[in-house]
Amino acid sequence: MRRRLLGALLAGLLVSAGLTGCGIPDQSAVQVDGRLGPAAGSGSSNGGGARPPTPKDSDDPVQFIQNYLRAAAAGEREQAYARAKEFIAPEVKNTLREKQQSSEIELTVVRLREKPEKTPPNEYTSTVTLKVQQVGVLRADGTLAPPAASETSYTFQLRRVDQASPSLVINKLPPVLLTTDEALRDYYRSQTIYFWNSDQSRLVPDQRYLSTTLPAERRVTEVARWLAGGPPDWLAPSVTRVPDGTTPINNATGADGHWELNLSMNGANDAKLAKLATQLAWSLPTELSGQLDLKIQNQKRLTIDLKQEREANPAYPPGERPLRFAIYDGGIHPLSLAGEPTRRVPVAAAKNRNVVSAALSHSGDQVLAALVVTRSDQEQRLRVGSGPDPVTVFNDSRISYRSIGRPTWIRSLDPEHPAGLVAADGGLYRFDGAAGMSLVPLAVSGKVTAVAGSPEGHRVALVIGGGLYVAAVSIDGGTVSVGQPRRLTTQLTGVTAVDWIAPNELLYAGNHDGRPAIYQTTVDGAQETPLETDIGAQVTQLAAYPGGVVGALAAFSYMYEANKAAYKNNPFGIIKREQVLDLPSPAPGAKPSNPTAPFFSF
Repeated sequence: MRRRLLGALLAGLLVSAGLTGCGIPDQSAVQVDGRLGPAAGSGSSNGGGARPPTPKDSDDPVQFIQNYLRAAAAGEREQAYARAKEFIAPEVKNTLREKQQSSEIELTVVRLREKPEKTPPNEYTSTVTLKVQQVGVLRADGTLAPPAASETSYTFQLRRVDQASPSLVINKLPPVLLTTDEALRDYYRSQTIYFWNSDQSRLVPDQRYLSTTLPAERRVTEVARWLAGGPPDWLAPSVTRVPDGTTPINNATGADGHWELNLSMNGANDAKLAKLATQLAWSLPTELSGQLDLKIQNQKRLTIDLKQEREANPAYPPGERPLRFAIYDGGIHPLSLAGEPTRRVPVAAAKNRNVVSAALSHSGDQVLAALVVTRSDQEQRLRVGSGPDPVTVFNDSRISYRSIGRPTWIRSLDPEHPAGLVAADGGLYRFDGAAGMSLVPLAVSGKVTAVAGSPEGHRVALVIGGGLYVAAVSIDGGTVSVGQPRRLTTQLTGVTAVDWIAPNELLYAGNHDGRPAIYQTTVDGAQETPLETDIGAQVTQLAAYPGGVVGALAAFSYMYEANKAAYKNNPFGIIKREQVLDLPSPAPGAKPSNPTAPFFSF
């Protein structure tokens, strides 16, 4: 099962143009089968999508309720209540607390924990109970906000339309407009939009959901509205809003090949329009190709070719060719897997000792190295250095810690002030190029045990108290600030490790029914996919490669540590000693070790 899943994943990626250049993949159909790369939406570019379910599709009570849950999501938002009320008896239609404005209509998204239970009290009525996990609230701006409800089950009562007919109608129901994560997958596409960071030097991705029923011109308009509406609260500290007063005037017009977008914008000078043009080029669905005319108050001000704009202004920092490393007998060593590039360790041998875990990155022509090293008293310190390959000058943190997690470098555009984050003794610390460590205050309680920086450097994923969180990152002269963390709904409990496997996708490890597992999830927790469920031991470290560099590793490769051994996907298997390079000859009779703490440098 796992091999088929990842095989489908890679097959989809090989045909995705977004992974062959320097740009971040910008959107994908919402998936639960492991495909993470750009793909066509499930609806056509002219709208359409899957047919909405109707009450006549089934007279089985369980299927009837499942169709009801899909109905609210299966079309344009303005008609969500109308579609849902087709399933409801006339005498209880007012049970739904209907919002009058389309901008206020919200869908409560749940995940079914198990097959719905049906209880038939008599011949003409029945009850269906759903056991659910609250996933979030899908808002009119396409964001999935954190759950607003806490219910773990919902009960529906059904009756026949009349005694002579098997047709059903709901005569008792919850008062909220419900849908499921599966309906979200079937009737929406995942759409990444982009905001500029604080100094407008790099684009930061944001996850939204776009109905597959919308015609192409409405998709252009929706994306423009989303950008004008600003980022979600959790992401706001790391990005800037579009210029004041920016809002679409009516719907966009045109057809595939040439689009017109009429806006209002305060102080619409050439510089502001150029920045907005780049945002739009990356944020619009890629199937909407051709030219875009930007108008301000009906005056054409700028025309861009969407594809050329993306190529000229890449959203993703190109980085270096990705390489695999692992720890073996207290030192960093390159890994050699079939067909993949290798390079010597960019750390001086004298400093590459007593290493527990490490992070290597690049800033211009400088190598950034952060090593967790063990002292003779078994306590740990962070060793940090930077410079040309190999790095020879390092500084150790002044304080020792009982336990330090794998560090992560923040992908800043400021080569003079490299900075990173690391979990140590239950706290989150920022560090600089001189190994200076300072505690980062967080507005949530719990021990921080893992942290991972996003591909563009303005978001982090955190493991806090066994839960999975995301937070915005702001960088000012090397000083790293972390915003209010947002907790994600996850199927796994006791989360132990996390990393970014795509701009809006996380890979994380935890427990499912007491069994260690690795899952993929979206940055808002909406869509989860089990990748490995038979690991047999707790995952203690996890490292992923999101793709983006030409001729490099297969995108969405990952490695992990469990039971003091290292494993990989593509294909799945243990990383053997024979795949570790630059090892000295073993002493006669010595038992060989296993490589541990694998990681990528890119």
